[in-house]
Amino acid sequence: MTTEAQEGNFFTSSLDFLVNWGRKNSLWPFPYGTACCAIEFMSTETARYDLSRIGSEYVRFTPRQSDVLLVAGTITYKQAPILKRIYEQMAEPRWVIAMGACACSGGFYDCYCTVPGIDHIIPVDVYIGGCPPRPESFFDAMFDLQKKVEDESFMKERTERLQEQIEALKAKSAQCREELINSKDSACELVSSTLRSKVNSILNANPFKKGR
Repeated sequence: MTTEAQEGNFFTSSLDFLVNWGRKNSLWPFPYGTACCAIEFMSTETARYDLSRIGSEYVRFTPRQSDVLLVAGTITYKQAPILKRIYEQMAEPRWVIAMGACACSGGFYDCYCTVPGIDHIIPVDVYIGGCPPRPESFFDAMFDLQKKVEDESFMKERTERLQEQIEALKAKSAQCREELINSKDSACELVSSTLRSKVNSILNANPFKKGR
């Protein structure tokens, strides 16, 4: 007598579904907190809210091991290059959440030193309103981000990335071919000018006499 576990079982799926399922359930946030919104984000790690329910409890403070940049607080123009550098150092694919009114639109800081929204610096996927927003709002943003990850296509991104690489290789090949042709022409001109100068020097040293 055989059990169900011993029988052959299989299921069919797509690569996009498996990749997106793994991505949406393992989003690792990188908190970039500068103001009171960061304090509200801290409460999401407590037992009352339990961020680990959606697989995002592994908060990383290194951009190379994160894929969700959480900007919580006011961003000034002096901080803008730092924020952009952190975003560029993150692993791909990467997503950005703007938490609070200050990160979304500059808040009530209508002055020369405050960035009126981080979307002037980096692209934003989900906006969270409020000043400051509640932890529940952050969970709603993570749920929206998970839905967005579900709709992405890993194979389409891979095809586009390969197409860009092929186009870059074609452009580089054309550039190398053009440089080779130019170097060939310049080398021929150099050789011809050298031979011409040598012939002229020989003729000048031994001029031909007319008649006898």
